[in-house]
Amino acid sequence: MAIHDLLLDPTRMRLAPVRPSSAPFFSFALLTLACALASFAFACATPFAAFAVVAAETLPLSSALLVVLAVWIVNQGIGFGALHYPHDANTILWGLAIGAATLAATLIAAAVLRLVSRTSAAIAFGLALFAAYAVYKLILFGATPFLGGEGAFTAAIVARIGAQNVLWLIGLVAASEIVRLLNRRCQTAS
Repeated sequence: MAIHDLLLDPTRMRLAPVRPSSAPFFSFALLTLACALASFAFACATPFAAFAVVAAETLPLSSALLVVLAVWIVNQGIGFGALHYPHDANTILWGLAIGAATLAATLIAAAVLRLVSRTSAAIAFGLALFAAYAVYKLILFGATPFLGGEGAFTAAIVARIGAQNVLWLIGLVAASEIVRLLNRRCQTAS
């Protein structure tokens, strides 16, 4: 089945690249790899809303929350360890705000995906990403009176990071579909 069919057929499971028993490990591996790439490439613009949608779609909610929490920890480890984020209270509090926003984005993505379960994947993923990104940004913006950083919330910056989340979501869905097709091919060859 082509990616086009995956995105437009509301009757099939939208994103199931591996067996359900392997889904937590696969999701963690996929999102950790994506997080590492995004963390080094974009530092503070890691696409956590896109990660939230993928986790919410591929896992039960409790597992999705654990996976995005683990991915956030990886992001923080890269930031403080490899990218040399400052070890001060403000930076640590921003990290915690990002973690809280990521968990909230996952909750809202799961709720939206459940609400639109009978729509095509393209629409469902788009709505879930829009809601997850909005909640994520609202929570972070809500931290600015205490932590500063209002300048990071201009329309241009929010739109650019939103577009990056869209591209990351497309890439993550494509990677998942490639894995699903390879798994199917390996099972057929056996």
